[in-house]
Formats: sequence, C-alpha cells, structure tokens
Amino acid sequence: MTKSIKSVIVIGATGLVGRELLKQLNELESCEKITAVVRHEDQQIKSLEKVQQFILQDFLLLNDEDVNGYSHAFSCLGTTLKKAGSKQNFYNIDYEINAHFADLFESTQTHYLLISAMGANAQSRIFYNKVKGELEQHIQGLNLEYVSVLRPSLLIGERPEQRTLEDMAQKLYQKFSHWVPDTFKYKPVTAAQVAHTMVEAAQTQTEKFEIYDNLRIQNSKRGK
Repeated sequence: MTKSIKSVIVIGATGLVGRELLKQLNELESCEKITAVVRHEDQQIKSLEKVQQFILQDFLLLNDEDVNGYSHAFSCLGTTLKKAGSKQNFYNIDYEINAHFADLFESTQTHYLLISAMGANAQSRIFYNKVKGELEQHIQGLNLEYVSVLRPSLLIGERPEQRTLEDMAQKLYQKFSHWVPDTFKYKPVTAAQVAHTMVEAAQTQTEKFEIYDNLRIQNSKRGK
C-alpha cells in the first residue's frame, strides 16, 4: 500500500543530496510539513517556504517525541574518512547517528529512506563499504513500516565542502562522459536524480524493504 508524503523529517539536510531533496519536497503539493534537523541555522534552507529547521548540536539526542507523527523519514547523512578525521569518527557519524535515527521509527508507521552506497557490504575489507553494509543490516533487522535503501555511485554536483578525490573524479567524468553508456552500472548520478528517486520511492514503494541500485537511480527522469 502506497501513501502520500504528508510530513517529513530529514537528517543530512545540508549535504549535496539533502539540499536537493528539501527543494523537491518543498515543491510537492501533498507535502505539508518538512523538518530539517541541522546543527546550525542555514540561510539557504530558510528560504524554502515549507521547511522548518530543528537545531540540535548532537543528533544522538533526537528522541521519540522529536520524530513523532511523520509519514516519512529521510536520512541523507554521510561523510568521508578524510573529513571525519579517523575511522572511529567516521563510524560515529555514518553508522551510529543513522542507526539511532532509524531506531526511533521502529514499530511506527513512518517510511524510512536511507542513502547508502554502491558496494555496501558488511563483509567487505574496505572500511567505508563495510560500515555502510553493517548499517543496512542493522536497519533491515528493525521492525519498520517500509524501508528504502539507495545505493548511488559517485555523486555529481556542487558540494558545500571540498572533497578532493570526488572533485577530481567529477572533472574526469565530465571530460569523458560522452563515452559512458547509460547501461554502465557505475555511471555517476546527480544529486537531483538521487533525491528524485527518494521522493518516488516514498510515494510508490509497496514492498516492505527495497534496494534502489545505481542503475535504477540513473533512470530517474529528474536531474539528468
């Protein structure tokens, strides 16, 4: 059974996909209430009519009362090992906060949507992929109404912070993109495509747990 997006809460709202997601939700007629959990007030988000900012320094302090009554919860939160500064800090952000956020919706009627990563695998020797896989495993084990997991490849777009390797990869892709077929499963996707896929999944998913791989995100009509 599908349901309309009425009220949503978003973490990772100031990131590349999070900002695009807020814009698309703000344009959605059925969506009446949008809460962006942020550490500091954001002027760009402030310009979006339907979005209210919930300022909280530590997202682990989010509680049941804070998230009560939302039809959908979107987790766009993620970082890099370089930005986090250590494997432990990376784990604290990408696993602990996302897992805590998901835990709050157990046994509720909220549809939970997560941006994971291509290559997510709890058994991987690559730390990044291992953490993403462990998070997916944790979430799949919860009693959640619906779960949507998106596994994008490299994300294309203007980030608020510099990510050297990803910026270099973007430039290389832009130079040689005409050689990359649409059926190539590792083809980079735009933040708009990822956000659009999340919104689409939120409105149309009928399976209790569903994974949206990179090829599926590529087929998103918006943001190509």
